[in-house]
Amino acid sequence: MTTFITNFLEVFYVLIGLIMLFAGIESFRDQENPARIGTGLFWVILAVIFAGAKFLPYLVIGILILILGLLSLFKQIKPGNIKGIDEKVAEKSAQRLGGWIFMPSVVLAILSIVIAQFTPLGGQIGIGISSVVALITAAVMTHANANTTYHDSERMVRSMGTAGILPQLLAMLGAVFTASGVGELTAKAISGVFPVGNHLLGVALYCIAMAVFTMIMGNGFAAFAVITAGIGIPFVVAQGGAPVVVAALGMTSGYCGTLMTPMAANFNSLPVALMEMKDNLGVIKQQAPVATVLLVIQIGLMYVLAF
Repeated sequence: MTTFITNFLEVFYVLIGLIMLFAGIESFRDQENPARIGTGLFWVILAVIFAGAKFLPYLVIGILILILGLLSLFKQIKPGNIKGIDEKVAEKSAQRLGGWIFMPSVVLAILSIVIAQFTPLGGQIGIGISSVVALITAAVMTHANANTTYHDSERMVRSMGTAGILPQLLAMLGAVFTASGVGELTAKAISGVFPVGNHLLGVALYCIAMAVFTMIMGNGFAAFAVITAGIGIPFVVAQGGAPVVVAALGMTSGYCGTLMTPMAANFNSLPVALMEMKDNLGVIKQQAPVATVLLVIQIGLMYVLAF
């Protein structure tokens, strides 16, 4: 079953690669973009990595990633002239569908949960299958043809820009930090400043560190491994804190940091790009007060419920 799941996942990586290839093709065609060659190369290289990484030597993948970095360094990646949607058609479809327009999103959410919870395929396969089913549902409901699906897919990817690969890079960074022992170093550094044994101080340190490190990493999962090992276990769990409560509220404390950082591109930068907001920090400014209040609540809940 493990082999089957791994091979099945490759199908979705290939599909993601195809969408990035579409973005690369349209970037090359964009005559109004002064950086169309670099932008096209960026998406084509990403398409090759996603679709063919299983068959490529690590050295080749490393070289391709370095090329991506150089293209970004020399500012050769620009959105260019992205073909917009037909507003008349969109408005007409919205009026016809009404609230049913949310059906693809509902299908994606429910089907992915069902597959993850009630089949041995797991969450990743569940999200992949439900995404395909949701896309088909949307196409049927809106009467969209293949050309519309093609352009909407590449438009979304190109609008997102380089922020689209930030989650993968941050996840890799979290793995590197964990393997290099950053958690242990963090524990030693903090233990020399703050006394071990104070429950409230330990909880506050853990929750705030989760939020701050998530802001730096842009990824709560990457922060969780490092901060839980360095602060959560020695300062909270080892002092009598219930591991389940500490882990659950620690992760949600990290999510408070997610709401306050541009590094969380899929949450805070992507909406800015897709909605063409003038203020790049507009989403974060709206979320920051709520995130701060939630973080204080997480600290109080952990202190009360974990001990």
